[in-house]
Amino acid sequence: MAKLSQGVGSAEDLNKISDEELLRWSKEDLIKRLRKVEGDKMNLMVEHSNLMKDVNRRLQVHLHEIRGLKEVNQKLQDDNQELRELCCFLDDDRQKGKKLSREWQRFGRHTAGVMWKEVGSYQQKLKDLESKQEALIRDNLELKEIVLMLDEERNGAGSRSSIDSQNSLTNLNGGSGARDVGDGSSTSSTGSAGSPDHHHHHHHHPKPVENKTGTIRRSADDLSTLPHHRSIPNGLNDTSSNYIRQLETKVKLLEDDNKLLSQHSSHSELRTLRKGLSPYHSESQLSSLSQYQEPLQNVSNPSSFTGDKN
Repeated sequence: MAKLSQGVGSAEDLNKISDEELLRWSKEDLIKRLRKVEGDKMNLMVEHSNLMKDVNRRLQVHLHEIRGLKEVNQKLQDDNQELRELCCFLDDDRQKGKKLSREWQRFGRHTAGVMWKEVGSYQQKLKDLESKQEALIRDNLELKEIVLMLDEERNGAGSRSSIDSQNSLTNLNGGSGARDVGDGSSTSSTGSAGSPDHHHHHHHHPKPVENKTGTIRRSADDLSTLPHHRSIPNGLNDTSSNYIRQLETKVKLLEDDNKLLSQHSSHSELRTLRKGLSPYHSESQLSSLSQYQEPLQNVSNPSSFTGDKN
């Protein structure tokens, strides 16, 4: 830069010198001054070229920096565009989620209301089922009591019929022995068929049988009418229904056993009476035997009880 300023200064000096002064100079001075000016010009041109190279180099560096910045800017713009698209997508998704959450809230409120109603109805049904279950438990207890009563009556009827048959057999055997020891008359006080003791003895046995059969018949009728008057609840399970069916079949079997037992007891007592009578008995004894046979047949025939009951 100093050389450039120096060359510029020398050129200005020459321009300031007038032509007359230049004519006064000698040739050698003019040549020196010309060479000096040309050297200064060359130096100025070299310096200018160096400056231009430096400027060009700096320009190239700046151009590379500008290109890099452009690439970075383009990448940032692309990223910005992607972020904008992502923000738009997220905003749409947020709007959809918000709308869906509102719908779910509405559905949840509706479902909660329906569930409250269903829970209330189920609680009412549960209360009804509990009341029906309590009624069923009471019915089962009654059925158990009836079955136990029928079992006791059946066992008691069997034992009493066997005891009555044995007592009648011993009484008849004792009466025939007394008549054999006596004078053979058919009007003795212990063996006569027309005596009050004899009639009382023969009519004493059918009454317990009639009472027992009537009680069993009434219990069986009450038990048989239970399924008709008491409907099985809807919530009844299979075990309870099977248990009720078993009780009904057991009651029917007990009825059949009572019928067979009454028939067997009546026939056994008739056979015992016929075996106990001697061939020397009078016609009054045979007539009392026929009178005794009629109530026994009525006891053995269940249609008479059912007809009276109906």
